[in-house]
Amino acid sequence: MKLNREHFIVIAPLAAIAFYFILGQLGLAEKPALAAAITLLTVMWWVSEAIPIPATSLVPFALFPLFGILDHKSAAAALGSHVILLLMGAFMLSKSLEKSGAHERLAVYMIRLVGVSSGRRLVLGFMLAAGFLSMWISNTATTLIMLPIALAILAHVDNPKLKVALILGIAYAASVGGMGSLIGTPPNVIFAGIYEEQTGKEFGFFAWMKIGVPVILVALPLMAVWLTRNVTLKHKIELPELGAWRTEEKRTLWVFGLTALAWVTRKEPFGGWSGALDIPIAGDSTVALTAVVLMFLVPNGKGGRLLDWDSAVKIPWGMLLLFAGGIAIAKGFTASGLSTMLGDWLTTLANLPAILMILTICLVVTYLTEITSNTATATLLMPILAVAAISSGYDPVVFMIPAAMAASCAFMLPVATAPNAIAYGTGYIEIQDMVKEGAILSVLVSSIIGLFCYFILI
Repeated sequence: MKLNREHFIVIAPLAAIAFYFILGQLGLAEKPALAAAITLLTVMWWVSEAIPIPATSLVPFALFPLFGILDHKSAAAALGSHVILLLMGAFMLSKSLEKSGAHERLAVYMIRLVGVSSGRRLVLGFMLAAGFLSMWISNTATTLIMLPIALAILAHVDNPKLKVALILGIAYAASVGGMGSLIGTPPNVIFAGIYEEQTGKEFGFFAWMKIGVPVILVALPLMAVWLTRNVTLKHKIELPELGAWRTEEKRTLWVFGLTALAWVTRKEPFGGWSGALDIPIAGDSTVALTAVVLMFLVPNGKGGRLLDWDSAVKIPWGMLLLFAGGIAIAKGFTASGLSTMLGDWLTTLANLPAILMILTICLVVTYLTEITSNTATATLLMPILAVAAISSGYDPVVFMIPAAMAASCAFMLPVATAPNAIAYGTGYIEIQDMVKEGAILSVLVSSIIGLFCYFILI
């Protein structure tokens, strides 16, 4: 009998109960065993999607207090995390960018900057544009923005190899580009929230970009070179005409640009503007929500505002619940003592060379996210990796950041990421094309992440 998601409604609780009793027989104390069993139930429902993923994310909030692992106020505090507010603000800002249409103009400008005189330059231009956009708006939205432009161009080009390279390049670049900023993709935000939960320290926007941006600046050109290794361009490519700048585009980009600048310069250089203005209690979420309020206030030149509630309300609210569930699990791991026990078990990692540990983490996470949600994978692994790093004598970022970035490197299967699924849905991509190209690029980008993290973080 083939199992479907309905079966896991029953299978997951039974597996969790069995897991609890097995751990008890192995000598594990009651609270850590309960925390592990509830986490297993949550993960199985996340992976199987037996019920909607956001609904599954409510399980830790309900069961941790009921089973005495975490009091209800501590559990609820996960939903009030400033990381959740940062992500909510970022989602709303991306909606304002989409509403104005400025993102499409930026994409075409970047493609023109690189040029379209060869197949390689064309693919690289699209990939750089997709990578830049996905630093600020969702990887899915980036792919949906870039593909129609690409398909309009490809309609006049009879070159199957170019079609595969360009469509896959956009999908892959949308995933890789999300590594470039703290709000670029869900695993980054999950890292920030759980890192703060485990260490009590905030990981800043600029601190992330110092690692993420170099990775994508190296990875995207190398990916473009690989994808276009057999591509030749025989006809001139024409990009769409953009027309004059509209008022709403200009004003949205001004607010968005100032927001990005405020994020990057909040603490650096020389203490940043928060130090200069003596407001150290302001954070990245403060910047995001201030910018959202401005978007609601600034006129768009057509009788409305740069952002309205009809647009803002369309953000993925369920994603916020998912992140909060991950933070609640991290709290439960700590409160039950499970984190300490996992750390003791994982101290064997300390016997491996640091570079080998980091590369192993990158490759394991990359291939794990081929078959599971990168968000669910990051949510599960971040608390464990934080404890493993500390137990091995490393700062938690040494294990957590490579894992968070590698969660964006699933390039082999249509089900692995939304950009992959959208690319496959065009009808131009065969699964074997994606597997063949993605298998090499997954290893390549994971290795780049591992090497950069080793030299920057160790």
